[in-house]
Amino acid sequence: MSGSLYSHPTMYSSLFEVNTLSLSLGLTAVLVAVALCLKVTPAYVMALSSTTPKLTQPGSEKCLRDIPNHVLKRLTPNTRACVERLRTCQLDRPDLSRQPTSKLAAVLVLLYEQAGELRVLLTTRSKSLRAHPGQTALPGGKADEGDESLVWTALREANEEVGLPLPPTSSNIHFITTLPPFLSASQLLVTPVVVLLSSPLPLVSSSPSSLTLDSTSNASSNTPPNTSSHPVLSSLTPSLTEVDRIFDHPLEAMLDPRLVLSKGEPLVDVGEDWPYGAGDVYNPSDVRLDAFDGLIYRMHRFRTCASPIKGLTADILITVAELAYGHKPIYGRYPSDPSSGSSPEDADLEGGTYQALVRRRMEENERAFAVAVEKGEQT
Repeated sequence: MSGSLYSHPTMYSSLFEVNTLSLSLGLTAVLVAVALCLKVTPAYVMALSSTTPKLTQPGSEKCLRDIPNHVLKRLTPNTRACVERLRTCQLDRPDLSRQPTSKLAAVLVLLYEQAGELRVLLTTRSKSLRAHPGQTALPGGKADEGDESLVWTALREANEEVGLPLPPTSSNIHFITTLPPFLSASQLLVTPVVVLLSSPLPLVSSSPSSLTLDSTSNASSNTPPNTSSHPVLSSLTPSLTEVDRIFDHPLEAMLDPRLVLSKGEPLVDVGEDWPYGAGDVYNPSDVRLDAFDGLIYRMHRFRTCASPIKGLTADILITVAELAYGHKPIYGRYPSDPSSGSSPEDADLEGGTYQALVRRRMEENERAFAVAVEKGEQT
């Protein structure tokens, strides 16, 4: 073979021409790919994995990526252990980069320590809203094309809904973790963003005090005053068009609802906000949801000082509490939990069935997105 090469010196130039042509075709392919990427850039604004959320807003990444040691030292040992469990938990966070922005949302799980316990910030949605009026929610909403990440989506929405300062205005908001997405009834993939609100000074309150801010001046007689000593929480203002009330709830009570009684938490009276037993603080029911492909869904309802925590908000907070405190709730989380008469294997199957549903929706979104890109349509 070498002899034939030496006997045909012109082959070198031919090989050079072939290689040059291949290189040219390769570069052309790269340029075409770049052009296609540029064409669909708006749909890929959220193209980052939820595994490592990044913020490109000036000064925000440093503020949210780490909890300073002096902040951790001011926490009680129990709260510090909860935060560390959340920071180090090993979760299977899927890549959301191939999901259309229109299918993505994020909520902010803002935790803070009050009287030695973790509490979570919540809102009651305005009754004038078309979707879920009057229901309890975590601050958050759908992703915008201009959002740099789902972390920023959650922060932006919290700023719009309750006036929570955006980084770097407030250096007291620290990133803890993100959870894998949950599926809403409207088929949105909702990513919970867990953050810690640190206090500029140690809190000296010896008993739990709830935060309740009403968007109107005529709050109900059973609404406790805003007794939070945290300056950030005290400055929150409900959006008149989106939020009727801002309040909080002890995180651990998501695992044991009876804690609100033993801790003396103020509770809403029986009525519109709690149409169940006067002595009840927790009410579950099972329903088959068409939106979840016929999955049997357990609706958890928790009594609070305002509207009940239920549905997707309850599911998210139960998961956060399980990770933070390192144990499962005292009630059956899924319809087939052991407490409802089924085996542990059935309970695991129910949790796995929901996760399989989320993965199936993601795969459907990816296929639809790929078809839309191929047709040159925006999603």
